[in-house]
Amino acid sequence: MSNFELQKAKFRTQAGFIAALDQSGGSTPKALKLYGIPETAYSGDAQMMDLIHAMRTRIITSPSFNGDRVLAAILFENTMDREIQGRPTAEFLWDVKKVVPVLKVDKGLMDEANGVQLMKPMPDLDKLLARAKAKGIFGTKMRSVIKQANPAGIQAVVEQQFQVGRPSISRSIVFSNRIAPRMRLPLNEGLVMMRVRIAWMRSIICASPE
Repeated sequence: MSNFELQKAKFRTQAGFIAALDQSGGSTPKALKLYGIPETAYSGDAQMMDLIHAMRTRIITSPSFNGDRVLAAILFENTMDREIQGRPTAEFLWDVKKVVPVLKVDKGLMDEANGVQLMKPMPDLDKLLARAKAKGIFGTKMRSVIKQANPAGIQAVVEQQFQVGRPSISRSIVFSNRIAPRMRLPLNEGLVMMRVRIAWMRSIICASPE
């Protein structure tokens, strides 16, 4: 059985945590500060990314970080391109830890419009997915934000999520349920949002030839 099939079976049958190790360049200073490394301890993006990778390496190589407890780990692109103990990160995660490697592919959020924040354009997504597949990445993660139960905004979110997700599927890369937009709504508005979102998802799925 291929690694992909083994990883798919793990996702279907095993419980566990999903470790979010996908801090981007914008959120990395905060993550390092919480880790105990102030911004004055490094200079420039290169040193910053070296430090965050060292932090992630320490987490991943911990004996407690293993496939019995952790279902998957979401990686930042820079982490995917690096190594842990001389092995590519995704390979180390699966072969040594039996943790499924997942890649964050979005480039951040656009400004709010119609009560939502769509993802920024990803012009190099296909190239990124090709590299991810070659490196043993199982799935992708991306996010949008819904702030209001605005039907036009929710439609735009759902359509974009499916549009971005299809290239992953075409390369036999799973886009996981982390694709679901994050909601920041009161309960009553959240219920309305969910109904509208589900309706748009059904319409897109029913209209899809596949």
